Amino acid sequence: MKFFIATDHAGIELKNYTAELLKQKGHDVIDLGPFTTDRVDYPDYAHKLCISVLEDLQTQGILICGSGIGMSMAANRHEGIRAALCHDAYTATVARAHNDANVLCFGERIIGKGVAESILDAWIDGSFDGGRHTARVVKIEL
Repeated sequence: MKFFIATDHAGIELKNYTAELLKQKGHDVIDLGPFTTDRVDYPDYAHKLCISVLEDLQTQGILICGSGIGMSMAANRHEGIRAALCHDAYTATVARAHNDANVLCFGERIIGKGVAESILDAWIDGSFDGGRHTARVVKIEL
């Protein structure tokens, strides 16, 4: 699978760790930055990532900031993006299975590397259940 990944200055360390994990698992990763801890505005990177995901619907996105909240809010402004703020493997599993989420968000100040890895594994292994959830996902775009 191909992933776009981006952060703000508060998520650089976890972004780099996450990108390397994904590569080790055989996935393509396109890092949209930033590449230093200099202060940046998270919406700029959320928008950049969402545009990339929407241009290539076979991809998924990962957004990281301090809490994950700002990134998820900015991402969900894009029609066609269903960004899920996940704090554990269960929320990642449900986001994929019930909400057909295509962008994963989490916060470097909230979760550690071990939890991030379990979230990624659940996300990668997950898929949309469809069925009764399909009509609900359609309603998100109204």
